[in-house]
Amino acid sequence: MSAVVLSTVLDTAGPEKVAMATLNRPDTLNGLSLEMCHELTRLLEQWEDDPTIAFVILRGAGERSFCAGGDLHSLYASMQENTERDAWSNGYAREFFDVEYRLDYMIHRYGKPILCWGSGIVMGGGVGLMMGASHRVVTDTTRFAMPEISIGLFPDVGGTWMLSRLPDGIGMFLALTGAQLGARDCLLLGLADHELPSDGFDALLADVQAARWSARPDRNDALLRRLLQSKAPSATAQPGPLQRHFDVIRAACGGTNFDEICAAIEAWADHDDPWLQRAARTFSTGAPSSARLAFTLLHKVRLMSLADVFRIEYIVSLQCGVQGDFQEGIRALLIDKDKSPAWNPASLSEATDAWVQRYFQAPWPDHQPHPLSDLGEVPDHAVQE
Repeated sequence: MSAVVLSTVLDTAGPEKVAMATLNRPDTLNGLSLEMCHELTRLLEQWEDDPTIAFVILRGAGERSFCAGGDLHSLYASMQENTERDAWSNGYAREFFDVEYRLDYMIHRYGKPILCWGSGIVMGGGVGLMMGASHRVVTDTTRFAMPEISIGLFPDVGGTWMLSRLPDGIGMFLALTGAQLGARDCLLLGLADHELPSDGFDALLADVQAARWSARPDRNDALLRRLLQSKAPSATAQPGPLQRHFDVIRAACGGTNFDEICAAIEAWADHDDPWLQRAARTFSTGAPSSARLAFTLLHKVRLMSLADVFRIEYIVSLQCGVQGDFQEGIRALLIDKDKSPAWNPASLSEATDAWVQRYFQAPWPDHQPHPLSDLGEVPDHAVQE
């Protein structure tokens, strides 16, 4: 049985070396399993402590995907087995989100540069891995999205923190529609740092090995940045669809009126641009609970620290495991594949602000600390409740 994460240490022109972790589940588009999270955590901790490692490269096996998201099949099985219908009783979900969120947070705070090769599909859990990397590379095949509305979830893995800090309306649009972004739009929004051709990884690796790196992370950061800039495509690409519709999306999806934002997105069903049509269709067929939940979260976390956002996302993720739509969304998309989820609530009007508050109730026993209380900063009182 092959390893779910392949680790390689590469020699360079100097004494320093470069470490590379490859997500190795290409048949599942490198879907992120609990085992992968544990192994990535172990490798990153080891390499951060190793003075001979200059920086880390993170990539996915195969040509199609960096990482298409989390291991939904295992989460679905854990929800089925949780007959108590109590959020804290799902031991697998408790461990999965704990380990995954800690891994994502570690990447944000890592003491050495991390180059993430975000070619192909980068969605959900893949965004969580890429988001905190210091050198995020996209290519001509990148398809970047947070499509959780289609499975009854919400943009987790720190996604609410990321989206809430985009220009007003843009993050809301991406959360409610799962719209896919290419390289140009990722660069425009600051969701990526560099663009390289999708067939350029081997050439990049050769240049990395031919260079002399430093024992100082700040110098390696600058050297790596210059190397990536030197390999950028010379031709100027056309603007992406989000850039073309930037002002329209901001006007439609900004502000705090949930009903008006939903109506504006639905109105794009007859738009001339197929990209906006698809956004409207995904929104209309997605879970009303996810729409209200994402809307509420993006406003709630806007001024929170990253650690506090992971803490509140942890609570909401566990609650998603028992509220019904997450399990139903996975069933319809991946298990029975009928693509006909029976959402509950069935309409946006039923998914009220009062209704959604159930997702923010901490599910663990009274007086027990938050499982992520040791993550970064001391949690806000509101998050501990």
